[in-house]
Amino acid sequence: MIQRRLLLAGAALPLLARPSLGQGRFPNRPVRFLIPWAPGGVLDGFIRLQGEMFQQEFGQPLIVENRPGARGTLAARALLSGTRPDGYTIAHHHLSVIRYPFLTKQPSWDPVNDFTYIMQQTGFVFGHVVHPASGWNSLADMWAAARARPGALTYGTSGVATTNHLAMEELCEKEGVQMLHVPYRGTSENITAILARQLDCIANANSWAPNVEAGQLKLLAVWTRTRLRSFPDAPTLSELGYGMVVTSPYGVAGPKGMEPEVTEFLHQAFHRMQQSDRIQAYMAQNDMPDEYLGPADYLAFARERAVYEQRMVTRLNLSID
Repeated sequence: MIQRRLLLAGAALPLLARPSLGQGRFPNRPVRFLIPWAPGGVLDGFIRLQGEMFQQEFGQPLIVENRPGARGTLAARALLSGTRPDGYTIAHHHLSVIRYPFLTKQPSWDPVNDFTYIMQQTGFVFGHVVHPASGWNSLADMWAAARARPGALTYGTSGVATTNHLAMEELCEKEGVQMLHVPYRGTSENITAILARQLDCIANANSWAPNVEAGQLKLLAVWTRTRLRSFPDAPTLSELGYGMVVTSPYGVAGPKGMEPEVTEFLHQAFHRMQQSDRIQAYMAQNDMPDEYLGPADYLAFARERAVYEQRMVTRLNLSID
C-alpha cells in the first residue's frame, strides 16, 4: 500500500477514512472540479495547487475545468444539469451563485437548497483606493468630499450587482452620501481610469496592490477581517466602526443530495489541504483571507446571505432581465 500524507503545521497526519460506496472506496476515479472563471490568476492557482495535493494524497486526479462566462454561473449550472451527487463533480462556489436568482424574474435554482455546501475556503481582498492628488488621507476625508458634492464623486467596481457594488452602496447608505457607480469589466480597467483621473475611487479587489506600493495610488481602507500583512497601516472597515467584513467568500459545493459521508470526506480533505504549509504560504503570499467554514456553517452562511442579497437587490432595483 502506498502511504500518502499531507503536512498540517509541519506534522504528519493519519490518512482520512475513505467512504465505502457501491463501487469501492471514494475516490476510486478522477474528481472534476469546475471553476467558473478563465485560467490564470490567484484563485485558479489556489485550486490547481489543491489539485496537485489531492492526487498526492488519494492517488486520483482532481481535474480542474474552467468554465468562464454567464456572470460566473456556468459551474453552478453544471451541478444542476443532471450531475450525479456522488462527489465526483464539485465546483468553486461564490456569492454570484447565491445572488443570481434574485436578479431575474425566472430564477433557475434555489441558492440554498439546490446545492450541497462542502466547505467555505477564502475570499477576495477589497479596498478603497484613490489617487494621491485627491488629497484624501482617510475614508472620512472621502465621505466628507462626497457629502459636499452629492452624486458628483464616482467609484469603480468590476460590474453591476457584484459584491463590492452592493457593499459600496451599503456604505454610502450608512454615511448618508451619494456617489455615482461606474461599472467596469475588471480591476485593471478601474486602475487605468483612476490613474487618468477619470474615477475618484476604486472599490475593488487588490490588483491595485502594485500601484499602491509604487505610490501611484493610495489605500484608504481594506474590507478584510484583519489588516493586511502587505499594507499594515490601512485600517479595516470594522476598525472604522462599520461592522462590515466584505471578502465575497467562496468555497466548494456539489450537487444537491450528496451522501453525508462523501460531503464530510471532501470537507476534511480540503480543510487539511488549506491548513498545509504549502497552501498557507500561498495564501500569505497573496493576502488571501481565511474564511473557513465547515458544511453546516457554510450552509447557514448561504441561507443568511441569501436574505441579504435579496434585500440589497430589491433596494437597488437591480435586474439582469
